Amino acid sequence: GVVSNIIFVLVGRFHELRKSIADLHRIRISKIQTTTSNTTMAIPLAKLLISAMTVFILVSVSFATSETPFLVVHKKATLNRLKSGAERVLVSFDIYNQGSATAYDVTLTDNTWIKKTFELVDGNKSRTWERLDAGGIVSHSFELEAKVKGPFYGAPALVTFRVPTKAVLQQAYSTPILPLNILADIPPMDPLALRVLAKYGSLVSVISMVVLFVYLIATPSKPNAAKAGSKKKR
Repeated sequence: GVVSNIIFVLVGRFHELRKSIADLHRIRISKIQTTTSNTTMAIPLAKLLISAMTVFILVSVSFATSETPFLVVHKKATLNRLKSGAERVLVSFDIYNQGSATAYDVTLTDNTWIKKTFELVDGNKSRTWERLDAGGIVSHSFELEAKVKGPFYGAPALVTFRVPTKAVLQQAYSTPILPLNILADIPPMDPLALRVLAKYGSLVSVISMVVLFVYLIATPSKPNAAKAGSKKKR
């Protein structure tokens, strides 16, 4: 096929590169300073440059002709503590097709949330899209309620999709999520401290800034202080 022909040409160019480098090495060892030797040196150098350009063009063409979808899956989990004390986990996905072809039958499946630890309260842990065109994006989310206290380390979700030119179902994995501290203890705040902070917090900030400004103006810089000290010694 096309890939085999490209590989065959690349191998041939690689052998030409090796031969050209060997010719250059032999010419440098001989150290002949005549015009004939300079001309002989220029020929392998020209071959080397031409071969390198040819390899670069062939590799670029091979990448350009391989039109396939490339899915990037971003997974995110956000904690939300309710007034009742329960904690919800909002799981969201963004799937990008950064390839040059359409992906078909795109299916997202996230079975990383254990039923003993999390209960599904909204949405579904899986979803399927008929197609995802090149440069397109699809999103999905669902919500869980945590039942067990402690840290949780989520694994990537799985995305499968179909490419018309390939018989095997293609796979992609999402990014992992940051560790979640489920039902973490929140230190209680003193109601009196909260009222004082809400009432005088802005005033304390202004006074602190004024004091700092006065201190910077009143305090001499180190170079000035050193000059003053040297004058006193004299």
